[in-house]
Amino acid sequence: MAGKKTINKRLLVLRKYIIILVGAILMALSVNLVFEPMGLVTGGISGLGIVVKKLTEPLLEGGFPIWLFNLICNVPLFVAAVFIKGKKFIINAFIGTAVYIASLMIIPIFDLKFDDMLLASIFGGVIAGVGLGMIFSASSSTGGTDLMAIIIQKFRRHISIPQILTFVDGAIIVIGALVFGIGNALYAIIAVYITAKVSDGILEGLKFAKMAFIISDEYSRIAEEILHTLDRGVTGLNATGMYSNKDRKMLFCVVSKKEIIKILEIAQKIDSKSFVIISDVREVMGEGFIEYRQ
Repeated sequence: MAGKKTINKRLLVLRKYIIILVGAILMALSVNLVFEPMGLVTGGISGLGIVVKKLTEPLLEGGFPIWLFNLICNVPLFVAAVFIKGKKFIINAFIGTAVYIASLMIIPIFDLKFDDMLLASIFGGVIAGVGLGMIFSASSSTGGTDLMAIIIQKFRRHISIPQILTFVDGAIIVIGALVFGIGNALYAIIAVYITAKVSDGILEGLKFAKMAFIISDEYSRIAEEILHTLDRGVTGLNATGMYSNKDRKMLFCVVSKKEIIKILEIAQKIDSKSFVIISDVREVMGEGFIEYRQ
C-alpha cells in the first residue's frame, strides 16, 4: 500500500513538471512567433525585452536577445526572493522560469507574416493564455514581473500583488507604445486581455464542479444509489419543512459537471417528486477532485 502511494505521488510530481514544461514552451512560442515579430509589447520582462531588442538593433546585429535579457533580469529577482520568501517558495517558480528562458533561447524567432494585427493578437493571446494557465495550475510561474510584484508587496503591504502587476505591466506597455506606436500598443492590450481570459478559463475549468441539494422522502435510496453508481460521497443534513413542520433529511453532494446529469436521473428515477437544487462550485479541494499540495 505504501509503495502504491509512493508511485502515485511520483506520478503526480511528474505530471506537474510536464505541465510546467508544456506551459513554458507555449509561452515562449507566443513571444518568438507572434509578439516579437509583430512588435506587440504585452508587459512582463519579455515585453520589456522586445523593446530592448528593438532599440539595440542599430548597435547589435539582431538586437539584444530576449532570452538573455530575461536571464539577466530574473537572476537578481530570484536572489531577492530567496531572502524574502525562502527557498521552498521559489522552487516551482525557478523550474518554470528556467524552462521558459531555455525555450526562448532554443525556439527560433520566426515571423508568421500575419496580415491582420487583430488576428495576430488573438492567436498570440490564446497560446500565451493556455501556457500561463497550465503554469499557474501547477503552482509555478515564469518569474519576471510576478516575482517583482511579490518582492514589492513585501515592503508595501497596503498594495495588492494584482495592483502592482497592473502598474508594472501597464508601464511596460506604455514604453512599448512609445517604441512601436499606439496602434501596436492597443493590439497588445487585446492580447493581454485574451491571455488573462484564457488562463482564467483553464484554471476555472480545472476546479469547477457542481453542488446538489436533494430533498426527498426517499433520501436513503437516492443516497445509496449515488454512493454505488457514482462512487461519490453524500452528506445527510437535518432539515425541517416549514410548511409541513416535518423533519426530513436533505442530501448534499459535490460532483463533476459531467456527473450532475446522472444525479438528476437518479433523483427522478427514485422519486419523481424530489426537489433538487444545483449550483456552481468555484473550487473544490480534496479526495476525488484536486488534491491538497503537500
